[in-house]
Amino acid sequence: MGEEEGMSSDCQKPAKSSPKLTLLPLIALIFYEVSGGPFGVEDSVKSGGGPLLSLLGFLIFPLFWSIPEALVTAELATSFPENGGYVLWISSAFGPFWGFQEGFWKWFSGVMDNALYPVLFLDYLKHSFPIFNRLIARVPTLLGITASLTYLNYRGLHIVGFSAVSLAAFSLLPFAVMGILSVPRIRPAKWVAVDFGKVDWRGYFNSMFWNLNYWDKASTLAGEVENPSKTFPKALLGAVVLVVLSYLIPLLAGTGALDTPASDWSDGFFAEVGFLIGGAWLRWWIQAAAAMSNMGLFEAEMSSDAFQLLGMSEMGMLPTIFAQRSKYGTPTISILCSATGVVFLSWMTFQEILEFLNFLYSIGMILEFAAFIRLRIKKPDLHRPYRVPLQTFGTTMLFVPPTLLLVLVMCLASAKTFLVSGTVFLVGRLLYPLVIHAKDKKWVSFEGQEGLPPDNNQVGHYVESKLPQEDTDDSTVTLLSESASSKTQQDLSSVVVEEVLKLE
Repeated sequence: MGEEEGMSSDCQKPAKSSPKLTLLPLIALIFYEVSGGPFGVEDSVKSGGGPLLSLLGFLIFPLFWSIPEALVTAELATSFPENGGYVLWISSAFGPFWGFQEGFWKWFSGVMDNALYPVLFLDYLKHSFPIFNRLIARVPTLLGITASLTYLNYRGLHIVGFSAVSLAAFSLLPFAVMGILSVPRIRPAKWVAVDFGKVDWRGYFNSMFWNLNYWDKASTLAGEVENPSKTFPKALLGAVVLVVLSYLIPLLAGTGALDTPASDWSDGFFAEVGFLIGGAWLRWWIQAAAAMSNMGLFEAEMSSDAFQLLGMSEMGMLPTIFAQRSKYGTPTISILCSATGVVFLSWMTFQEILEFLNFLYSIGMILEFAAFIRLRIKKPDLHRPYRVPLQTFGTTMLFVPPTLLLVLVMCLASAKTFLVSGTVFLVGRLLYPLVIHAKDKKWVSFEGQEGLPPDNNQVGHYVESKLPQEDTDDSTVTLLSESASSKTQQDLSSVVVEEVLKLE
């Protein structure tokens, strides 16, 4: 009770200035938004009918999926360096209605994603502690994990960022050791084994997609990043390399050194791989690393989800209560809202959650690609501190393969997923007029009650006209291209965001 009162009173005090995220913590947060290590990739070997498709997937998929998404994020996050990320991009391109829908889909997808991590944590522990297969132990443990990690998130984003750096180092180290120990036992011929008769294409593509998406999530924290115009592209490049290596090294070691059948590769199996390669001490280390990794995954996802709600509130899309910050600079109500969603969704199975969130994420990502192209065509002079080193036609061609992948993932979804996703779309469609009505009737407080500029189609121009025109930095910023350079814009006025994206 005392803690609740303390948190409530915190929201009424002006938040003290919290430290900004720098390069290394941002790399760690992006790493945890996307990956967090090889935990959860074991299913790709099983669903792929052997090692070959799994290894090829993590070599090829990043080229036409991860890199395009990272490039989109780099350009748009530096053009709109404010909390809210893709909600701001979509609103600028298509208006506040679609911005609101994007925000709702992505927030719901993120909360579903976050519900996976306590489940994965217990999936690793149950190999050594079978009691976690029983509800009497599983349910209170899930609640305890969620509550404790939510409190850590409440204590400050900079704490989350530096914690992510330490957690990433601890989580990846045992796999580096496992890779070294496996070298004498590796037989490359094992890597090309595949039984196409046992391939589960729906499970395979869902596993690949989930383990390589969410590059755009960190954009919702852009307002909390130090010098985002330079920091974001560098952080995305570092995270791409780190994610791909964190998958390939353990998979190459485990599949190349052992004779275990593909059917044994399921969630938590890397702990057994560690035991077979290094002994009991390595299994315990991997289990501890899994626990730490899932902490990092949970923290990074909850931070992005909470600051997305904060950004939407600052745009006038949600009541001001979602933008209230604690004395630690964190959006208390937004964090509690996201944590509540995690608790209600954590009863579902890993595969159910995976398919639901992938479907919602796919719809949102297609809208982001469309917004990127629309802003390139309609607002070619929009200040872009980092610009993808391709013309608009080239970027459109770059988006074709990932868009086809997104459509494929949605087509492979089950009837249950279509039903759940359809319900989410309907709720989002009904929420928008309800929020507008609440704002018009002044039932609750919103930022900027006066609404958008008269012509919503000129939102992008309105943003552009308010951007500072002077050059603040001539240093170059690169992402996957040494020739890509830009001038750095330090901050976009929060007043501009409020004026641009308020609800009608």
